[in-house]
Amino acid sequence: MVTRLSPRDAMYYFLDDSRSTTHLGALLIVDPTAGHAAPGESADADAGADTASGGASREPTLDYPGLVSLVENRLQLIPRYRQVVREVTLGLARPVWVDDPDFDINFHIRRAGLPRPGGTTDLDDLVARVMSRPLDRTRPLWEMYLIEGLADGRFAILTKSHRCLIDEAGSREISEVICDGTEQADSLPEELWMPGSPPGGTHLVVGALAEALARPGDLVETVLHGNGIVSEMRSAVGTTVRRVGDVVSQLTDSAPRSPLNNAGTTTRSFTTVTLPRRDCAKVAEYHGCTINDVELAIISGVMRKWMLSFDPAEGPADTVRVVVPLSARDPGVERAAEPEPGWIGVGRPSFVTDLPVGESNPAVRLAQVAGLADRYAQSSRRMNLGPSPLFPELGVVPFPEFSSRAFRSLNSRAYNVPVAMSTAPVPDRFVLGAPVCQTFSIPTLVSQRALAISIVEYRDDLHFAFVADRGVIADLPAMADYVSESFEELSQPYREPTGVVDE
Repeated sequence: MVTRLSPRDAMYYFLDDSRSTTHLGALLIVDPTAGHAAPGESADADAGADTASGGASREPTLDYPGLVSLVENRLQLIPRYRQVVREVTLGLARPVWVDDPDFDINFHIRRAGLPRPGGTTDLDDLVARVMSRPLDRTRPLWEMYLIEGLADGRFAILTKSHRCLIDEAGSREISEVICDGTEQADSLPEELWMPGSPPGGTHLVVGALAEALARPGDLVETVLHGNGIVSEMRSAVGTTVRRVGDVVSQLTDSAPRSPLNNAGTTTRSFTTVTLPRRDCAKVAEYHGCTINDVELAIISGVMRKWMLSFDPAEGPADTVRVVVPLSARDPGVERAAEPEPGWIGVGRPSFVTDLPVGESNPAVRLAQVAGLADRYAQSSRRMNLGPSPLFPELGVVPFPEFSSRAFRSLNSRAYNVPVAMSTAPVPDRFVLGAPVCQTFSIPTLVSQRALAISIVEYRDDLHFAFVADRGVIADLPAMADYVSESFEELSQPYREPTGVVDE
């Protein structure tokens, strides 16, 4: 028996085309020199300890063979990462997940190097090139890179996963799966994985027809009890009408026109910046708001500065519309669903709010950000459940390209920029005993969006990551500078002296 992609997974699968991809992932900066041995311990001491213990095997180290072994052991937690997507002839049903009979983990886990000592710019350029390339659809839809050559002997681990791999509730991206909460790496029981026999094209067609023919068999029950195809179609029509109504509602209250919604190419650019959470908390305390409000105010300042540089003659628009997690206003929404915070958040409730980029005073801008977010988080008109297929109740997808284009057209004006935010600190993470120093989430950049932003709270820092369409935003590295400048503007009041001493 085959497992079909869910309607939402199938939508993301078909959204990939020559101008957009639906990849996401993470960038982990790891320091292997800080793991296991205490400072000053030598390799000879380690060897002597091994001999004294009777030749016991040493702790695994973070290198390419060690990373491959770790991933092989953890893949049993994410079985989709060993499966490929098979489409059904003529679109008679949604595609199916099947085991990859030629699964080769060394194809998916690769080594890369930076010119030593690799700097932030070199790393950002490498990440941008990797995220620009489409995934091979004949193989499981993910890649991982062990990047060497960073300064101070550090490594970077870059992951890239197709959005359809992790859309189900409770599913995790592979970067989260390879991490542990302590220096002691958890080793799962060895699994002897044997791929199942892949179904042939005829088998998939017969299965799709059998599913379709099974529905009319419930016709009598449908008439007598109101269940089955009639009620399903009625529900499908009703749901679709409501969805179209929601789309029309969004179109009547659409985001302001902006180059941020321009269509571009799959060529990406990437940049990151880190701010101290403690200082952001001081700003929030001084202004009587939350850290999430400060984060949004910083992004407002970034958008304002970028718009002024993009077209100085025209000036910035009054607002930029962003979609943010609902848990940014009510952390209980996320904690109830995910007791252990992570950096990849997909499929969660979100809402649309406006950033007052037209306001020049940073303190006033922060107050407006907090007020608008409080108001819109309570508005049903501003709720956003994420991209949804127009006909999720129907299994047939005879025109996936047409459906994807229709989705992109209807969804293009709902908001300008997606912002992924963690609402709880991510606890310390380790890869094979080596501590993860920095964690950046790489958000999906779908069609009709030129910019996506993520913020991860890790190790008492706020890690900002920006992914952009290089054809629309050619100066993305400047946004890292704008983040620091916007934060300095907000922190200026509480750093100034509160009074003078009388003579």
